[in-house]
Amino acid sequence: MSVNSESTNSFQLPPEVLEICDLAENIVSKELMPLEAEFLNSPDHAFGIKETLNLEAVFGKDTLDHLMNIAKETGLWTLMIPEDFGGAGLSMLSKVAILERFYYTAVPFPFANVPNILYDCKGEQIEKYLNPVMSGEKTTCFAQTEPNAGSDPGGMMQTKAVKDGEDWIINGTKMWISMAAESDVMMVQVVTDAEKRQRGGITMFLVDRNNPGVKVEEDGIKTWLGPKASQYIVHFDDCRVSNDAILGGVGNGFRLGQRWLTIHDRLLRGPFALGKMQRALDMCISWSKQRHTFGKPLAERQAIQWKLVDMYTDIQSLRALTYQMAARYDQGEDIRVEAGLIKLTSMDWGARCLDHGIQIHGAMGESLELPLTLFYRYLRHGQIGGGTSEIQRMQIARKLLKD
Repeated sequence: MSVNSESTNSFQLPPEVLEICDLAENIVSKELMPLEAEFLNSPDHAFGIKETLNLEAVFGKDTLDHLMNIAKETGLWTLMIPEDFGGAGLSMLSKVAILERFYYTAVPFPFANVPNILYDCKGEQIEKYLNPVMSGEKTTCFAQTEPNAGSDPGGMMQTKAVKDGEDWIINGTKMWISMAAESDVMMVQVVTDAEKRQRGGITMFLVDRNNPGVKVEEDGIKTWLGPKASQYIVHFDDCRVSNDAILGGVGNGFRLGQRWLTIHDRLLRGPFALGKMQRALDMCISWSKQRHTFGKPLAERQAIQWKLVDMYTDIQSLRALTYQMAARYDQGEDIRVEAGLIKLTSMDWGARCLDHGIQIHGAMGESLELPLTLFYRYLRHGQIGGGTSEIQRMQIARKLLKD
């Protein structure tokens, strides 16, 4: 791996975090990379599902248990968990730097991927939802998008909940929900006040997937992201939930959803893209030195050299921007719009970088034996999923003009 340590050190990561980065690189090199060919050739992996589920589906329980033991023995299992809940208490900048190393390969590494809004659980919710998710016993999905409410969920959301005694009744349909069929708990945004909507009229409910009022279309939505469907349509038909299923209080659901999106679907897209972009550049440098055309290695062709420089420029720029925004988050700044900037640049530049990588490899770049096309599909999808690049530009422009 060739992550530029100078750009990491410039953000003053402490020595102990740099040691974790080295540990992550070692695990990727010795444990994950040898599994990559099998992973790429398997029909059983799916985009967007929990790392443990992907590992078990492709390699079986023995390999999953082996990697889980490594994760727990090294403390990496609690990488993303706050110190107050038994985690390492690492800064967001540290997490971003470490995650970048793991995203260098297509093979996922297991860790407790806890949605940040679950830390708002209170009372019985902690034992029922938060603790099982932190331990890996339960999985979650985030259900916001609807057939006619994608980029404007606050204004167009139709799924609603009405009070019925001590309970609530949910009706509506969610679409493009990753992990819906595999999850145990759904974090569902619904309208509880049609007048207020995103300004106090949307509530977040924690809904068990096996609730009789929940129906997941099991076939899923087929896309180009992988051999198996990973996104689903979910119907709520007179779905009865108790008042205790509300996360964060009535009317606070939109705020919670934005907090989830800010970190999980925007800021963390930075390291997700960087690992893949760095891998593509490393592969291209190696390939261009060994591949010859008309008596010369590709590395001596100016057209190839310039593509390599473009890839390198995108990586260095995105890494600096991502680390800066993570550091600003650690300082307590509101980075909702800036996280959108990370999503915009990481997905746009990432797709461009992988496109160069495929082109440099020629016909071999299209081979499914290499991770390049899979990486490209993941990053190209990010220009749409979780809020399109156009929506990110609109939000950034709005802030610029307001300021």
